[in-house]
Amino acid sequence: MTSPIPDVHAGMPTEPTDQPTLPAGDVTSWLAATQAALAGAADAAVPCDGCTACCTSAQFVHIAPDETDTLAHVPAELCFPAPLAPPGHLVLAHDEHGRCPMLGDSGCSIYPYRPRACRTYDCRVLAAAGLVPDEPATVEIARRVGRWRFGVGTERDRTTLAAIRAAARWLDQHDHELPDRLRPTTATQRAVLAVEVHAAFLDRRDGRPTVVTADDADVRRAVDALGAPG
Repeated sequence: MTSPIPDVHAGMPTEPTDQPTLPAGDVTSWLAATQAALAGAADAAVPCDGCTACCTSAQFVHIAPDETDTLAHVPAELCFPAPLAPPGHLVLAHDEHGRCPMLGDSGCSIYPYRPRACRTYDCRVLAAAGLVPDEPATVEIARRVGRWRFGVGTERDRTTLAAIRAAARWLDQHDHELPDRLRPTTATQRAVLAVEVHAAFLDRRDGRPTVVTADDADVRRAVDALGAPG
């Protein structure tokens, strides 16, 4: 079933803010860059412009065993075994104020060696999925997300954004059907997963992508093929 393309700006997160909106880039270019980052082919190029919301929101940052440069620059006493992960996977804990201990007065003190999770993090994924994080410590991230505005000047941009949001809604309604290892537990995980499976909500058979109501089994297979959410 083909679905109408919604007013994309009406679907943006609406966390109250007195700050001006921020250009998030056009959807098509952003998606290509985000997919490259998720595949490990590039770092996320986020126009943070001094924002450190993700560094001060009580996040536990995953560090994989192969991140040797990161591990060499993070004090061992700040890391703990990652729950439900294979041996050798660690999390970098935040301090009592919710700040990453590697955040200094001038920004990340280990920026060239920062964890992969930091290299690929992009809060615009939440805006793309029409989600706002609701964890108590993520107020600043929510405010930042509410300011992003994507460029939707082409039909492809609008259709892609609609498909990502359709995927996010599906995950919200069906995540209880997914196995524990695949179930997103945060808004960010759900947004990333929506980006990764949004193609299941597109029909390209006529050479002109349209948003469709995806088959539930197809979406579950797409999620299962990805493994556990990052």
